[in-house]
Amino acid sequence: PAQGTKERNQAETDTNQLIVGAARTASYLPDLKGKHIGVVANQTSMVRGQHLVDMLLDSGVGSVKVFAPEHGFRGEAGPGDHVNSGVDAKTGARIISLYGSHKKPTSDDLKGLDIVVFDIQDVGARFYTYLSTLHYVLEACGENGVPVMVLDRPNPNGSYIDGPVLDTAFRSFVGMDPVPVVHGLTAGEYAKMAVGEGWLAGGVRCELKVVPAAGYTHKTKYELPVRPSPNLPNMNSIYLYPSLCFFEGTPVSVGRGTDYPFQLIGYPGYTGGDYKFTPREIRGVIKDPPHEDKECTGKLLKATEAPSEINLKWLIDMYQSYPDKAVFFTPFFDKLAGTDQLRKQIVAGVGEKEIRAGWKPGLQRYKEKRKKYLIYPD
Repeated sequence: PAQGTKERNQAETDTNQLIVGAARTASYLPDLKGKHIGVVANQTSMVRGQHLVDMLLDSGVGSVKVFAPEHGFRGEAGPGDHVNSGVDAKTGARIISLYGSHKKPTSDDLKGLDIVVFDIQDVGARFYTYLSTLHYVLEACGENGVPVMVLDRPNPNGSYIDGPVLDTAFRSFVGMDPVPVVHGLTAGEYAKMAVGEGWLAGGVRCELKVVPAAGYTHKTKYELPVRPSPNLPNMNSIYLYPSLCFFEGTPVSVGRGTDYPFQLIGYPGYTGGDYKFTPREIRGVIKDPPHEDKECTGKLLKATEAPSEINLKWLIDMYQSYPDKAVFFTPFFDKLAGTDQLRKQIVAGVGEKEIRAGWKPGLQRYKEKRKKYLIYPD
């Protein structure tokens, strides 16, 4: 459940005086006064208990056009649901969906805008689509000469870097750029890297300003004050997500349609665990969850603190336990992994240690590149 204003304020300022970029209003509001602004925002875009869009309109910006990512502007859509364009009932602001067939703003969408502001809480895993939305926004704004401002927020999985680096032959909306699964960047750092490394189509440049979070380092433990999407309801799910999202490309349930999404793994007939669960549709959270209305057996997982690496053991064990190995991996798995190597290695019986060793050279090159774009100390 959403927390009250008091808790949000507390979470935004934290014991280390951590202040998210959006709450550092003196650093950016003067630049926005009287301007026509595009805002890429969702339910996480909170400033001291008030939605960023409401706060901007109260502060006297000229006008606001809202761009809504997956799950919608005020977080009302489930995963993969169609996000409607329209008008925000509360403010009258026009809403343009950046999900489904319309992932990138058009010239018409950006017409008349002086600047586009991006403020969304990410969770630090490449397959989480908010940074794919950011990539398309930077690209469109670069092509149309509209500056972008990123109001930065901490990365709750920002303390480690792991997984295969994306091979661009497997580029998709769940992996746009050649970064590892766990990339160790905030949205602001990611934006700097996407522009600086020429990852935008045609190497287009985009005028970019990042308003950093204050009091943050990549080692800072940050409890998210608002759930970033319907199926990541708590820190346990957020910490487990980089390891469990691979299963979305397999017949293994990650608990969608239960009280523990992204906190358990299992399938009907699994014999390696003793936790019983039956996925069901949950209105506003999940439609048609895998193995809907079928009893599954599995394991309930707990991440007591931020992990230091992706857990490959779960993936290997589940593959080895699955009765019909020929259908274990769906084509979506390679998109999530950003390569076909991981699937091929698991099928060939390659061990965890050897798989990790294969990631090392790519991770080393990536880490060197990443250094140029860091805003916060590691």
